[in-house]
Amino acid sequence: MADVNTDSGGGHGKHDKKRAKKMSTRIDMTPMVDLAFLLLTFFVMTSTFNKAKTLEMLYPADPLENQKPPKIKNALTFILSGDDKVFYYDGEFYVEGNADGKPKTELIETNYSATGIRDVLLKRNVLVTDSIEIFKKQYANNELNDSTLKKHVISVKRNAKALTVLVKTDDEATYKNVIDVMDELNITSVGKKAVVDLIPAELNLLRVKTGKAPIAEAVAPETK
Repeated sequence: MADVNTDSGGGHGKHDKKRAKKMSTRIDMTPMVDLAFLLLTFFVMTSTFNKAKTLEMLYPADPLENQKPPKIKNALTFILSGDDKVFYYDGEFYVEGNADGKPKTELIETNYSATGIRDVLLKRNVLVTDSIEIFKKQYANNELNDSTLKKHVISVKRNAKALTVLVKTDDEATYKNVIDVMDELNITSVGKKAVVDLIPAELNLLRVKTGKAPIAEAVAPETK
């Protein structure tokens, strides 16, 4: 509210001079302050705070003594090394002259570009990606709601026929390399993934592939 005070300034007597009337204005700021607090409360209550972003990574339990590691069906293994080098092989790892008579495993080199790791994953994980695209179209046509879509996506990623990706590193790989691979796994909708240690035979094969001499006792080192 604004108050206006009027002061006649004299001039009532016979010999008094008439002076111009003076007016003073006082503005009440209380409603404006109330409005400011109401707006502040509204924005605080309706704002969405940033959620912490985390990277989910699985680490399998250590095997029991004298226990052979279980065979993983439909597996793809990526091996990361220094200078942003990345290799992969499909299925189980077999050394030369193995008891199963399987061909020796060979490492295939790729890169972190969209035509590298991502292309390999999309071709191997086509069962999951195609199924998710169908669910997304149903969601766009209002045939599915948010919660049902998420349940279907999770179920497809955990399917027994879905691709399983193992990520392994040597002592020259960096955390950035691991995160880059994990980003590609998320982009290509790979649900079953884990970071595991290199076995000695894999490390020796990697050293030969990168032009280094193999070592007799290859121990899987930690990532930098």
